[in-house]
Amino acid sequence: MSMTWAYLYEHPETDPMRDRTEIDRAGQRTILVPVADQEAAPAIAATLATDGVRLIELCGGFTLEAAARVRANLPDHVAVGHVVFSAESLRAAADFSES
Repeated sequence: MSMTWAYLYEHPETDPMRDRTEIDRAGQRTILVPVADQEAAPAIAATLATDGVRLIELCGGFTLEAAARVRANLPDHVAVGHVVFSAESLRAAADFSES
């Protein structure tokens, strides 16, 4: 049985269907999905769950509020992870989000 998971990240002016990347090897399917903005993520995550995704990871650039909205929009059997930055990376991550 294969496992399918997805990673959502923010990338302006992208289409999550057209611009996604899929890797299917050795019983694992990974879907890398860009979202134009964080507000689009809950609906996209729900569609992925309907298509069999059982784990959705969110880029560390997602706010805690956006991550909570994604979680609230999914059935209980779908896990949601949220990448966090180590203390040493916080300044660089903040600088990146401001650029």
